[in-house]
Parts: sequence; structure tokens; C-alpha cells
Amino acid sequence: MKKFIVLLFIPLALLVAQCHRNIKTTKNMSSVQQTTVDSTVNQLVAKYGEKQKEKITRGVTQAAALWVKTDGKDADFKQFCLDNYMGDDKKLDELFQRLETNLEILFGNFNRISLDLKRPLHIDKGEMIPIDDLFGAYEPTAHMNDDFFANKIAFITILNFPCYSLQEKKDLSPKWDRKQWAFARLGDLYTSRVPADVLQKYSDAYTAADNYISAYNIYMGNLVDDKNQSLFPKELKLITHWGLRDELKSHYTGDKGLEKQKMIYQVMLHIINQDIPDSVINNPSVQWNPVTNKVTRNGKEVSNTPEPDTRYAKMLGIFNSLQGIDKYNPQYPTYIQRKFEQEMEIPQAELEKLFIDFITKPEIKQVAQLIQARVKRKLEPFDIWYDGFKPRSNISEDELTNKVRAKYKNVEDFQNDLPNILMKLQFTKEKADFIASKVSVDPARGSGHAWGTQMKGDLSHLRTKFPKEGWNYKGYNIACHEFGHNVEQTLSMYDVDYYSLAGVPNTAFTEALAFVFQKRDLDLLGIKNDDPLKDYNQTLDNFWSCYEIMGVSLVDMNTWKWLYQHPKATKAELKAAVIQNAKDVWNKYYADVLGVKDCPLLAIYSHMIDDPLYLSAYPVGQLIQFQIEGYIKDKNFANEIMRIYTYGRPIPEVWMKHAVGQGISIDPMLKATDEALKKVNR
Repeated sequence: MKKFIVLLFIPLALLVAQCHRNIKTTKNMSSVQQTTVDSTVNQLVAKYGEKQKEKITRGVTQAAALWVKTDGKDADFKQFCLDNYMGDDKKLDELFQRLETNLEILFGNFNRISLDLKRPLHIDKGEMIPIDDLFGAYEPTAHMNDDFFANKIAFITILNFPCYSLQEKKDLSPKWDRKQWAFARLGDLYTSRVPADVLQKYSDAYTAADNYISAYNIYMGNLVDDKNQSLFPKELKLITHWGLRDELKSHYTGDKGLEKQKMIYQVMLHIINQDIPDSVINNPSVQWNPVTNKVTRNGKEVSNTPEPDTRYAKMLGIFNSLQGIDKYNPQYPTYIQRKFEQEMEIPQAELEKLFIDFITKPEIKQVAQLIQARVKRKLEPFDIWYDGFKPRSNISEDELTNKVRAKYKNVEDFQNDLPNILMKLQFTKEKADFIASKVSVDPARGSGHAWGTQMKGDLSHLRTKFPKEGWNYKGYNIACHEFGHNVEQTLSMYDVDYYSLAGVPNTAFTEALAFVFQKRDLDLLGIKNDDPLKDYNQTLDNFWSCYEIMGVSLVDMNTWKWLYQHPKATKAELKAAVIQNAKDVWNKYYADVLGVKDCPLLAIYSHMIDDPLYLSAYPVGQLIQFQIEGYIKDKNFANEIMRIYTYGRPIPEVWMKHAVGQGISIDPMLKATDEALKKVNR
């Protein structure tokens, strides 16, 4: 599952914009006159020398672009710059240290407030009541941006720590030391002025979508076939899409596995098409045949009124709220641009090309042929989730669950075992105890996530589902993934030299470590695999997983392009567009491989609804994971993870060169896949 992105940092991600000297102004802003800018620059240069001219020009110009009438007149602006520009290195360093300290206090405590207010939404401890949604949607940082422009803290930051475009960061990175990178990250904070009420509307829409997804469960024991028989345990309740997907994956072995997979597949299609009966969502009192779409209660057929396109209404709500933010970001006026060029710092077109290059490689059909030989039937659309390459594929789900339940009776057992898990991964006892002491394990209401701390002294949170009947393997597997996030969150907060560099370049990099941990789940459970082909099988599993999630990401990208082309779309129109986008991607890159045309299955992912354009982080994270795994293979695991994940937050290519000596690439995985195909028997 994803690393949970706290709403505290959503405004910061939205604030970043390309930082050329002549920043455009927004429609509602009245910039300082150019003559005032020039005279201010000239006066500061005369005082501090020509060596500072470039920085002075950049800072004054960027501050002027965001100065509005209510901030003061031109004379006020000029005097502000003359009074607050720190041309002396000692004074600049004092300002930097003060900003670092105070921003950690603010961001850390606002993060804590958000965490606590959302606790009823995320933690499974009793029923929710209506006011929980209102508190959960409240964004405590919404007014901070307004306040910091009003009290001039934002302007002081801009003036002394101006921002740089992505290309400028690439060009300057060979010359920058750690402190210069930290200065640059401070410069990313204040480059647009998004009003508090606009940010709050986004928070409301985001929370509404998140709550919708978190509470979307299917009672699997109430699914029936044409003989009115259920194939699943009565108590089994699965969240969509993650729970449904993982359940489908688990039935490549066992009794009636294919029948169960086909039934789950039909459930997914109904969710995508929104002809799923509204009465079967989160409802244990009715029976539902996903093939005929009939609903019964006590043997009598009842209404099967479909869900009223709620899935797409939530997605549309987020888009509409982001349109309100767009006009305050003149350099990147769409969420697509802000997401990729600002937050990920990888242009969307570059990632799209990377994904298409990967999923059109000839190795795709070769791996598909291997899968078909293994399952001994023609491939089905849901075989994009084929799970037979994993080391656990020859172990039944029930056996794995029994091992998990024997080891972990409750949340506290897993919490107490965190140091042991880390020591199995070669961390020293001292370091293992330290990291574990900074992580709290919580029973999730939804499928699970990791929520990181934003200040030293606070905890990161690991959320995973603990059913009343006992923990199962799926929950444990997710917990291993989330613990990887928590380890990153702890190392990149406590062991990075500057607060403004804390974290990783983007979410793909934390996903990479989560995948690294998740891959080792059986080892951590005490199940050893001595199969000499296990590494080759693991490569094929990574390869096939990338093939699947890259297609999903392309659907996500294409849908957001469509939204911006149709900004007044209705939920019904959006539904039709998503389904068509999913079919188009499928027909172009998947139909020839899996043998079925016009399949909308790639549209099932819940992140498309509650966290738009997040999905690209997964395939990028898997590529990064593969490169890290290859680099550290013969080295001390813990030492390498600490070396890599304490580097902080430069741009992605700088981070990757530090970590593994090269940028993000599909080539290592393709090369390894070619080798695996030669070694693995059908």
C-alpha cells in the first residue's frame, strides 16, 4: 500500500512552481513595478557586490511576483527587501538555522494534529459518527500559507532562499554541497499564494474520497454462484480493490481456485462499470450473484439498484477542487504538471515514454507464454496479477495464515517483534531498538498505510488490518511493506543532516524500500526457500508486476488529461471516459498478450479515486527497488539501506547516482528478465 501523504504537505507540494527570475503573476495579484524591482536589485548589489547579483535578482524578482496590494506599496516592498536580505554569510546561516528549527516545530505539530483528528477514520476502534468526517477533513495548515505571506515570513524565505527550476537543479547539482541543496529546498516552499479556503476545499474533497474507499468492502461469504453456493468463508470481508486483488492472487493454488478468481473478476467489473448493486456494498445481510447481478435476502430476490456512479463522483470532486488551485499556479497551471514536474520532479511525458518502452518489449509475451504453460489454460484478463513466481506460490494461503496467527496473536505482538525483524535484516540491536521505538503499529480501518512523522521525537505509524478472527497472511504481508515505509521515514528524518532535506525525492523512493521489505516477508516469518531458481522467479515476478502497474498508471494519466480537456464533465461522462481509457490502453498493450479485447480491468485501482496520479510511484518504485537489490546483493543489507536512505531529498537523478551509481532505468530489469527466462523451466 501507499505511504500515506499527510495533508500537511499537500499545500507544500501545491506551492512549488518553476522558479525562473521572471515568475508570472496570478490573475488576482498586483506585482511590484519593474522599475522598483530594478532599483531594489541595484541597491542591494551595490551594498553586497556583483558576486551576489544573480541571487539578489532571483530573490527580489520572485518576491515581487507574489507581493499584492495588501502587502504594501512599491516603497514598502523596496524597504522590506533592503531590511531583510541577508548578504552576510553568518546572518544568512543564522536565518537558515532558525527557519529549519521553527518549520520542524510547525510542520511536526501540524502533522500530529492531522494524525490525531483522522484517527477515527483510519483506526478500527468502534463505529464512526458523522462528526468524525468533519474533523478528519479539517486541514490545520490551510491558513499557514496565508499567515506567512501576511506576516512576511514567506517573503523573507523567498528573498534569501529563492527557488530553482528542475532543469536548473539538474545543471547546478554537480556544484552544490549539502547546505546548498538544503537552501534550494527551502526555496521550494513559497512560490504561489493559494488561499486557505481553496486549500480547505481540496482537503474536504480528498477526505471524502479517502473515506469512501476506506469503507468500501465486499462480504465475500455472501457471494453466491448459480447454485446459490458460496465459494468463500462466511466471515471474509474484503476492501476494494486491494483486498479483492490479493484474494484473487491467492487462488492460483487450492480448491476451485479458477472459479473463485472468475467470481472476483466479475465483482471488479461491476465496481468499474458502477452497475454493482448499492445494497451489497458493506452489507452482510444480502446475497449477491456477481455473474447474474441478482441480489437476494433469505432466498427472495430484492432490488439491485446500482451504485449511483459514486466512485466517479468522488474522483470528480477532487478534480473540481484542484481546478480552484490551478489559477494560483501560473507556472504549472494543471495538477498533472504539479504532480510530475514539481512533486515527482520527473516530467509526465518522460515517465509515460518509460512505461510504454517497458510494456512493449518482446519479453512481455515470453513471460506470458511461461505463465500460460504454468496455469495450463488460456490466459484470462486477471492474470495480470499472476502470483506464481513468488517464493510463497507453492505454499497455501491457509498455511501462511496459520503461521502468522501462531506468531502474532494481536497488534502488540507485531509491535514487540519489530526489533527482531530489523536484526534479521542485519541491523545492530542498538539501531533496531531505536528504529522500532519510533514506530507505532495500529489496527487499520482500511487496508493499511504508513503515516510518517515530520519532526524528531514523534512516531511514524504503521497501519494494517487486524480482523477479529485473527491476523491473516495478507495483513502481515502489507505490514511488512508498510514497515519498509516506516524505516525510511525514521532514517530520513533522524539521520539526515538538514531538516529541509529530510525525506526522499518523491514517493517512488519510499515505495522502493517498502517493496524491499515486503519481498522478505517469508524470511522474516522464518520460512526458508532453498530453491536455486528463486532469484530468477523473483525477477519474473517483479517484471510482470511492472507490466501490470504501468498500464494502470497510463490509464490514470490519460484520465487526467481527459479531465483537463473536459473541465465541466459530469460523473457519468467521467465514468465513460475512464472505462474507455482503460479499454484503449488494454487493447493497445494487453489484448494481444492476454487474449481478450475491450477489457476495463485496469480501471479498478482505488488510488485512481482517492489519490490521483499516485500510481506512477509504484512502477518507478519497483524499478528503483530492482536497482537497489542488484547493487546491495553482496553487501551488508542494513549498512547499505542506512547509507542510501539517509541521503535526504535532492532531485531523483542525484539520489539514484548516490544510491546505485546510475539514474532510474528499465535496462537492469530487462537484462535480468532475459537471463531468468533462460534459467526457469516451464
